[in-house]
Amino acid sequence: MSVKEYVDNLIKNENVMVFSKTYCPYCDATKDLLNSLKCQYKAIELDEMDNGRQIQDYLFEITNQKTVPNTFISGQHIGGNDKLQAKHKSGQLMPIIKDFCN
Repeated sequence: MSVKEYVDNLIKNENVMVFSKTYCPYCDATKDLLNSLKCQYKAIELDEMDNGRQIQDYLFEITNQKTVPNTFISGQHIGGNDKLQAKHKSGQLMPIIKDFCN
């Protein structure tokens, strides 16, 4: 499976998908928010994958975002931690994520 197929399948098949790195504090903040909302999500730690660099390069191609976390909800690109947190603070996050939270 190519990097493109792998990433496209994750984005399509996972309700909440976070591309992350283990040492990234912004990634931790995104996962902390999702955990606090009791949301089910899948996180891929790019720094622990042999093809993590290629995955991040492909994500840049499709999102124009170079950084992590790179979050998708229901196949839609949300962006990084700042955008996810802003959506939460403005009340725009729960309507799009509520079906995936307990």
